[in-house]
Amino acid sequence: AMGKAAKGGKKLPSAPLAEKKKAKKNPLFEKAPRNFRLGGDIQPKRDLTRFVKWPKYVRLQRMKRVMLMRLKVPPAINQFNNAIDKNQAGKVLALCKKYMPETKAAKKARLMEMAQQKKDGQEVKTKKPQTVKYGLNHVTTLIENKQAKLVVIAHDVDPIELVCWLPALCRKKDVPYCIIKGKSRLGQLVHKKAVSCIALTSVTKEDQKDLETLANNFKAQFNDNAEVRRRWGGGIMGIKSQHVTQRREKAIQIEQAKKLGLQIA
Repeated sequence: AMGKAAKGGKKLPSAPLAEKKKAKKNPLFEKAPRNFRLGGDIQPKRDLTRFVKWPKYVRLQRMKRVMLMRLKVPPAINQFNNAIDKNQAGKVLALCKKYMPETKAAKKARLMEMAQQKKDGQEVKTKKPQTVKYGLNHVTTLIENKQAKLVVIAHDVDPIELVCWLPALCRKKDVPYCIIKGKSRLGQLVHKKAVSCIALTSVTKEDQKDLETLANNFKAQFNDNAEVRRRWGGGIMGIKSQHVTQRREKAIQIEQAKKLGLQIA
C-alpha cells in the first residue's frame, strides 16, 4: 500500500539545468566530422621538432654544448667565456678596420709603382702601410719582442689549445690583450674566413689616443684582473637535476629544523 501511495504522490519538478534546448540546425552548414584513424583524413600539422632525427653534426654540436655546461671547466679555458661586450667590440673593430691589410691587387700595384719610381731614378715615395698583424706565430713573435700594442684573441678558436696560453704570455710581457666573440669577425678584417688572433703594432697620430684608451681599459679588465685566472666554469646541471637537488636540500633543512625543535623542547 505504501509503494502505491509513493507512486501516486506529487511529481517533483525537474531541475532547470536539465532542460536542454535543441539547437536549430542550419541547413546551409552540414556537419562533416573528420576521421583521423588509419586510412582516414590527413593528420593536422603538429610541431614535431623534438621527434626529428637531426643530422649527426647537429647532434654532436648540441651534445658538446651540453657537456661543456655540465663539466667543470678550468680557469685557463673558462677565461674565453669572459669576452668584451658589444660596445667595446664595436670600438676595437672600428679601430682595426682602419688598418686592414691591403689586398693582393693593391700590393701588386704599390710594388709596381715603387719599381717604376726606382727605374726612373726618382726617390721612392710609397711607404709600406701600417696594418694589423695576424697569424698565430707572427702575433706570438710580436708579443715576445714587446712590439704589439694591443692583441685581440677570438673566443671560439677550435681546438682551444692553440690560444689558451696566449693570455698568460701577454700578461708576462705586459702587452694589453682582450678576448672578442667570433673568429670570423677577426677574419673579415684581414680578408680571411677566420683568424685566431690579431695584433696592432703601430697606429697613426690621430688614432693614438683611442688605442691608449682601449689598451688601458683592457689592461684593467684582463691583464690585471686576477679573478679571471682563478674562476672555474661549468658545473651547471640540467633543470631536472637542479629541481632534484633543491628538493633534497629542502628536505635536509626541514629535518634539521625538526632536530633543533626537539633539542629546544
